[in-house]
Formats: sequence, C-alpha cells, structure tokens
Amino acid sequence: MKLALGSDHAGFDKKTKVLAWLQEHGHFVTDFGAYSLESVDYPDYAKKVALDVASGNAEQGVLLCGSGVGVSIVANKIKGIRAALVFNEDVARLARQHNNANVICLPARFMTDDTVFRCLENWFSSSFEGGRHEQRVLKIETPLETETGLL
Repeated sequence: MKLALGSDHAGFDKKTKVLAWLQEHGHFVTDFGAYSLESVDYPDYAKKVALDVASGNAEQGVLLCGSGVGVSIVANKIKGIRAALVFNEDVARLARQHNNANVICLPARFMTDDTVFRCLENWFSSSFEGGRHEQRVLKIETPLETETGLL
C-alpha cells in the first residue's frame, strides 16, 4: 500500500521505527518529515500528509506528534480526511471498521513501540464495514457550516 508518513520533533524517534516497520510489511512510504529532533511545527507535516492522502497520491496516512491531538486536528481540516487519534489496538480497528478513517494519528510520547506496532497491525488488517456506518460517514463529509447556515 502507498502511504504518507509524518511527524513533528516529538514523534521523530518513533516515526523512524514506524517507517522501518511499514517498509518491512511491504508498504511504499513517502516520509514527509520531520527529519530530526530539532523543534518544528506539527501543522506543517500533518498538512503535507493529509493533502497527499486527500489527493489520492497516498492511500492512507500515518501521523505522530507528542499527544497525537495536534496532528489529528490539522489533518481533519482537509476535505476528504478522516483522521483518528489512536491509542490502543481496539480503537485502531474500530476507526477503520466504523469510521472509514484514512489517517492514523499516534501519540508518540504515550505509547510503547510494541503498542504502536499492534495498532498499525490492527489498522492495516481492518477495513470499512459499510452498512449502518455508511450513513454516519456520509454525515461527516457534509460541512456543518452548511447544515447550520454559518457558511
């Protein structure tokens, strides 16, 4: 699978391990940075990954930052992105099955390497179930501003 990967400085060390894991599991990965522990702004990297997925260039994205929250907020601002903050294996599986999430966001400072890898295993081995979840995902794609008249 073709993937987009990114992190800030807080996620850099774990991202290097994730990159190796993804490649070992046969994925083609574009690494959008960061490329060192030097302090950087997470929105820059989250945006690059989300745009790569939204454009269809990458099938899915993987983002890391200290808490995972910042990159998930940024990614979800891009139309067509359903980024999920994942912190355990069950959430990883359900985000794919029920939400058709296409970007996994991981809190690098709060997960062991082993937990990250188990989350990735569940993420990539799960697929969208459709059915009753389809109408819910369609509601995500409708801008709330349109529904409320705030646009």
